[in-house]
Amino acid sequence: MKKSLCLIVLYSVCILSKKFNNEEKPAWAKKDIRDFTDADMERLLDQWEEDEEPLPEDELPEHLRKPPSIDMTKLDMSNPETVLQQTKKGQTLMMFVTVANKPQRARTEELTKIWQTGLWSNHIQAERYLIDDDRAIFMFKDGSQAWTAKEYLIEQNELKNVQLESQTYDGKFPDVKNTAVRDEL
Repeated sequence: MKKSLCLIVLYSVCILSKKFNNEEKPAWAKKDIRDFTDADMERLLDQWEEDEEPLPEDELPEHLRKPPSIDMTKLDMSNPETVLQQTKKGQTLMMFVTVANKPQRARTEELTKIWQTGLWSNHIQAERYLIDDDRAIFMFKDGSQAWTAKEYLIEQNELKNVQLESQTYDGKFPDVKNTAVRDEL
């Protein structure tokens, strides 16, 4: 019984998995792969993925995810920062940070690394990228965390300013030298 069932399954798989004849293929599929256009490659990718299961919501790229629902009745419209903070929840957001006193690149690297560690210690995930000798970008996967990070950063020594959503916030202690950080020669 098991042998006959196995033979039937094997036989049906062989029958159903036949190759298409060249006459049955669409014109774009008959071309040599080296002659495929971008549109042909896109069709091939669509054909490849048509039997795939859809990705779960948390694995989708950010532009394909549904934005979190916001209850506008619970927002304080008199405070635009809280409105922005709520609307950026779950979205990637960048913040530009400028270090005061025109430091060398090594000093900027060290200061921003200390600030990033302080953010991570407070459970605020931020990636840091230097873009100039005295500037860095902090990138937040959850944009709502950027406003908490801004409050932390403007309290730091040697921070000139923070730019977030086209607003510039000056640091409170730009001229105070941080003694915990050593100057590189």
